[in-house]
Amino acid sequence: MVTIKCREITFSDIQAILFDKNGTLEDSEAYLRSLGQKGARMIDAQIPGIGEPLLMAFGINSDKLDPAGLIAVASRRETEVAAAAYIAETGRGWFESLKIARQALEEAEQYIDRTPSPLFVGSLEVLKSLSAAGLKLGILSAATTQDVSKFVTHHQLGNYLQLEMGVDEGPSKPDPVLFLQACQVLGVDPGKTLMVGDSVGDMQMARNAQAAGCIGITWIDNSSNVKGADVVINQLDEIQVMQF
Repeated sequence: MVTIKCREITFSDIQAILFDKNGTLEDSEAYLRSLGQKGARMIDAQIPGIGEPLLMAFGINSDKLDPAGLIAVASRRETEVAAAAYIAETGRGWFESLKIARQALEEAEQYIDRTPSPLFVGSLEVLKSLSAAGLKLGILSAATTQDVSKFVTHHQLGNYLQLEMGVDEGPSKPDPVLFLQACQVLGVDPGKTLMVGDSVGDMQMARNAQAAGCIGITWIDNSSNVKGADVVINQLDEIQVMQF
């Protein structure tokens, strides 16, 4: 068991820590913004006039991405469904709308750099130190499991992580079953596991799963994005192992 200190909060008897990926370990803003912009343009080319409303729905305003917006925190499936709803408003059938949305996002990915985004400063060092302390570590992301594995491989994080879990079919954040499933795979008690994430969904998921604690990270210093966190940090290196 390990004791973790985060600012003024101490978490005792911790077995594991689960991290979100996008916006927590990975500085993915540029990638997600490009994906949303390209996807919206491709849909607009087929259905003129829908591009701007889609960008607003995605949480993209000019060159800024809302870290609490749809494309930043939702799963791919949820993003496709949301885009399809806008398309269906134009009178198209649901299955046609869903097909247009899915194809546009898939094709958009082919046009942008698909290399995993860079790690936030200090991410690797924090994972190393927490792993060295004997904690089990994992990624629990709204991205697909394939994207999570690609990210881990690209940044050579495999030696420090025991779980690479995304959302494919089935429930998405903030459903607590995801957190419970991750803990089951790791063989740890949810009540002795911390969640680190950058969204309200991460906090709600962990809290409803009765996690040991919720650490919200906001690189842009906006604590409303992680409402419900036990403690809010601005840098991952604020997660410290207490030495006794």
